[in-house]
Amino acid sequence: MTAVGARDVHFERVFEAPREAVFAALTQADKVKAWMGPRGCRLVVCDIDLTVGGAYRYVMSTPDGGEMGWGGVYREIDAPRHLVHTESFDDWPTMESVITTELSERGGKTVFFAKIRYASRETRDAVLASGMEHGAAESYDRLAELLAA
Repeated sequence: MTAVGARDVHFERVFEAPREAVFAALTQADKVKAWMGPRGCRLVVCDIDLTVGGAYRYVMSTPDGGEMGWGGVYREIDAPRHLVHTESFDDWPTMESVITTELSERGGKTVFFAKIRYASRETRDAVLASGMEHGAAESYDRLAELLAA
């Protein structure tokens, strides 16, 4: 994960799986439920309407009994290569971001690249300060484990 420019965060990771499998794991509710969130957390709501203009909604329960909800709308879908969607969290509804995901295949592995663009530097920095990096890293570790299984 890298902060880039004034408003962006970039994620890049290589997964030991074909691009189609990674795209499915990012967009199919049964698969998303298996990896989304840090260890000890689980999705109790995972609704996905994978159409342009369709919405998704996640609610994650935390080990301390709390819940965190978020969702957004799909803007572009070019399976299995490209996905653009918005994201906003229930606790920060005015902090909507736009996430662009690119998947490229190289030698049977998938290069995952995601750019999150926030409305401002202040918004991006607040999200980074919230511990997002740790949660994202554990989620992507869980995704890698799911893909390897």
